[in-house]
Amino acid sequence: MEIMTDRQYDGILQMIEMIVESCKDLDEAKRKIAALRREKEKGE
Repeated sequence: MEIMTDRQYDGILQMIEMIVESCKDLDEAKRKIAALRREKEKGE
């Protein structure tokens, strides 16, 4: 079990905030987050 630090948690929220701010709507934000998750899976 991994434990997330407050700093890591804050970093994740900042990234989500940046994605949401750059999108026109919720669907676009969902697509961008899904693309980031796919990229991460490819790298593993």
